[in-house]
Amino acid sequence: MGNIITCHLLAFTAGFILDLIIGDPYGIPHPIRWIGSFISFLEKRLRDEEEKAGSKKNRLRGLILWLLVMAVTICLTLALVFVSYRIHFVLGIIIEAILTCYCLAAKSLKSESMKVYDALLTKDIASSRKAVSMIVGRDTACLDEAGVTKAAVETVAENTSDGVIAPLLYAFIGGPVLGMAYKAVNTMDSMIGYHNDRYEDFGFFAARIDDVCNFLPARISALLMIAGCMFLGKEYDAAGAFLIFKRDRYNHKSPNSAQTESALAGALSIRLAGDASYFGKIVKKPFIGDDLRPIEPEDIIRANKLMYITAFLAFIICAVILLIIAM
Repeated sequence: MGNIITCHLLAFTAGFILDLIIGDPYGIPHPIRWIGSFISFLEKRLRDEEEKAGSKKNRLRGLILWLLVMAVTICLTLALVFVSYRIHFVLGIIIEAILTCYCLAAKSLKSESMKVYDALLTKDIASSRKAVSMIVGRDTACLDEAGVTKAAVETVAENTSDGVIAPLLYAFIGGPVLGMAYKAVNTMDSMIGYHNDRYEDFGFFAARIDDVCNFLPARISALLMIAGCMFLGKEYDAAGAFLIFKRDRYNHKSPNSAQTESALAGALSIRLAGDASYFGKIVKKPFIGDDLRPIEPEDIIRANKLMYITAFLAFIICAVILLIIAM
């Protein structure tokens, strides 16, 4: 048992470091993209566009898609890890580390959000809208500089949980098999879990199961984010983060999204959320945080710093637990 945990600890640590260093290199095959392609393939064959709202048929077909994606993801990942360790434990550690790295997105989240920051510095609003459209689901064509900045900051806040802490926790508990399973759940939600005419029924199970899987990670992420403020200097207000978290953490239709957004809004003394346009329709949303100062492009940098310290705190806690178990 100790040897298994030791190998897992080594792979877990290596995967975390790999994500910080190389992230998601362009041009290299990525299993999450394969999962996305498989979801698109199944959607074209399962979703019935003729069905009206409230369709039990599309709900059932959406559940079938969810089960197929999960079965294929878990079986292939388990087989790859099992065969690798059977060949040699060093190969097993290497494969597990690479798969763990694929589950995490800290470097990629920073890189993509910083593209928005760089575009904002040029004062080219068209370029900044295009950059932020790559990382958000809302309509961006009418956003001004403040709107673009807020969208980028919100994405960093939400994906601190979805893209970093949640997969880290699942990989800690169940290695890359559980980590990849979580990424499949999250990818299905991001692709078909929308509350609109197209996906309300077909994506019903994808959205609900994602809410369940993110319930604890979102709250753990927010608490770690609040703790992280204490390591980052005067620009971050830990007390404010905690107060806004307590007050506004349910100011979102999702039970999880506002958890980290509220902590970040309080930490930076800014106001996030509010009404936004999706697929040409204005969606009414409550504000998160207090408008104590105008949001500015530098808040994207500040959000990324808080994301990184939150990731480090989560990793240290997980690694220490594994080390204690292995001893």
